[in-house]
Amino acid sequence: MAWDDKLVHDEPPRRECISDTAVEALGELSKALETIHRVRGHLYSAHQLVGGADLTLDRVVKLLREAGHDEVADRVEHELLGRNVLPGRWTFQIVEEFDDGYYAAFQEIERDAREKLAGGRRHIYEAEMKERRRTHGMPGHEATP
Repeated sequence: MAWDDKLVHDEPPRRECISDTAVEALGELSKALETIHRVRGHLYSAHQLVGGADLTLDRVVKLLREAGHDEVADRVEHELLGRNVLPGRWTFQIVEEFDDGYYAAFQEIERDAREKLAGGRRHIYEAEMKERRRTHGMPGHEATP
């Protein structure tokens, strides 16, 4: 059940046994996970940018040869084209290792903490803040869609 469904059914946003400090901790853990989601996006951006630059080198080599600069073309072709960005790794391998390792572990730990402390509910801290900050009855301040 989504958070909004829980609000529609008038369930309390949190279990009675969870403290303010635990809710705050879950909020911080969620915030940290959101940052890691952004990191993952940046890794994918780097992957695509490096890949695009590498493909551009084909044209660079061709143009240098056409201009009669075979020595420079050879260096670009042999030292840059297809080069690992980290020892033994192209960017797709970095992304895969990140996804399967750190990213997967982070998501699993956050999910487990939420299950154990809050019955799986997400964003309790934010939902309670929304309830405190909204103006009841004011358009655009509704609790749910």
